[in-house]
Amino acid sequence: MSQAIVDASANGQAIVCDDGLKRPPWAVNNLLLRAYYDSEWGMPVLDERGLFERISLEAFQSGLSWLIVLQKREALRKAFSHFDPDLVAKFGARDIERLLGDTGIIRNRAKIDAAINNAQAVIELRKDGGLVEFIWSFKPAATPAPRTMADIPTTSEESIALSKALRKRGFKFVGPTTMFALMEAAGIVDTHLIDSHRRGSSGVWTR
Repeated sequence: MSQAIVDASANGQAIVCDDGLKRPPWAVNNLLLRAYYDSEWGMPVLDERGLFERISLEAFQSGLSWLIVLQKREALRKAFSHFDPDLVAKFGARDIERLLGDTGIIRNRAKIDAAINNAQAVIELRKDGGLVEFIWSFKPAATPAPRTMADIPTTSEESIALSKALRKRGFKFVGPTTMFALMEAAGIVDTHLIDSHRRGSSGVWTR
């Protein structure tokens, strides 16, 4: 890592990468994180399965780095039937034991239980418009415009409200910080740094 990158990273500013594009410090040095940032993070997720996967991955990330989740993502998809809520909702004791013995995934009993519980909650939510409509109804009127990483909030009024609403609907591992991360990842807010080449790329928010 060059001194210039170290200095920029220390300031939390967007960094000019080797391809001439500016990215946040977390998406600079790891190719998996960079690919995720460039192609997926912050793009609108508008399907039930996609949002259920994001909720599940954010829950599995709790207390860990996002890189660990990305490294285990394909194994998690395979283990959880590609996050099909109808299939995961039927997981029973044998499935839980199978998952706890799967070294390719994050083997946390509470998080595994939450994923199964949340799949059941997703199905129940279909009676009232479904998961996509429910989560996107918490889209704020404005999005942050951060110049440095320090400018990016970790919660918002909307993520707090979403967390409370999901808990009332029976969801678990959906705290305000986790839900703000979901809103960032799913394009509901745009927290790309102002100077990043990805700012405004979702089409949901202008630059």
